[in-house]
Amino acid sequence: MNDILTLGIESSCDETAAAVVLNGRKLLSNVISSSLELHKAYGGVVPEIASRKHLEFIVPVIDSALKEAGVPLEKVDVIGVTFGPGLVGGLLVGLMAAKGLAYATGKPLVGVHHLEGHISANYLESGNLKPPFITLVASGGHSHIVLVEDYGKYRILGRTRDDAAGEAYDKVSRALGLGYPGGPAIDKAAKSGNPKYFTFPKTRFKDSYDFSFSGIKTAVLNHLNSLKMAGQPVPVEDICASFQEAVCGILCENTFKAARDTGMKTVVLAGGVAANSRLRDLFDETAKKKGMVLEKPSRILCTDNGAMIASAAYFAYMKGRTSDLSLNAEATYSLEDM
Repeated sequence: MNDILTLGIESSCDETAAAVVLNGRKLLSNVISSSLELHKAYGGVVPEIASRKHLEFIVPVIDSALKEAGVPLEKVDVIGVTFGPGLVGGLLVGLMAAKGLAYATGKPLVGVHHLEGHISANYLESGNLKPPFITLVASGGHSHIVLVEDYGKYRILGRTRDDAAGEAYDKVSRALGLGYPGGPAIDKAAKSGNPKYFTFPKTRFKDSYDFSFSGIKTAVLNHLNSLKMAGQPVPVEDICASFQEAVCGILCENTFKAARDTGMKTVVLAGGVAANSRLRDLFDETAKKKGMVLEKPSRILCTDNGAMIASAAYFAYMKGRTSDLSLNAEATYSLEDM
């Protein structure tokens, strides 16, 4: 079989990214330009600012990815692009660039679901990873337990019923005065804290792998208010450590329960929250105890990037899935509909 070079384009949030991947698994380039610093003052991503920066960065980022890979555009075989879910303004920038390139070159276009991309990031660093397997996809907007039945075939077994894990991190971080984004800030502070300082609630649902993080968020806020009303000091590091222990604990518990119940021996981490040090350690420890295989991407591939989109597009293309030029941006779209 001939080698296939895929150009992946990602612009669903605040990262403008492009990458070139060989045969879905070999990373040749990975260029990311983030507008994160511009959003910090607002405590979250401002869609209008993100969209404007995508417009500014998209062409230079694609050019850089091709140059870094040493691959001229005419040598690219497939063009993959995130079409959703995400911020529509940003998605449209990436989509228009990808569709323009596909039209101009006559190359096939493949629309990729953002979460499908996060899952596929693991194929870039594990030559042995093949479906089926269980994956936890945890990010600022999603907390899903997914059974990957085959390349491009997904069944959601559990999901958050309110806040996503990353969203809870951001809200607690804001309340503690640690700023945005909350994940790295809380993870850093937690390293100096006592995870047993306070027992925050872990919500469990009978006969379900679903999550709920609104309760733990509220518990943290109530605890903070109680300390302030009593005039007591706020042990920020201890609260961070206790909060993180509860969130990572329930993410791990439900994921490995789903793996056990489905008979899966391989568990995969994916998404921005997968960069969290405590979550990675806890999954490592649990996988070893249960005799399971754990796969997790390096931290740079946990956050939004074009490489994961290129990998997902390759496997979709190999399954015969392509998109026409009517492909549009979708703010919300189920992974199971791929």
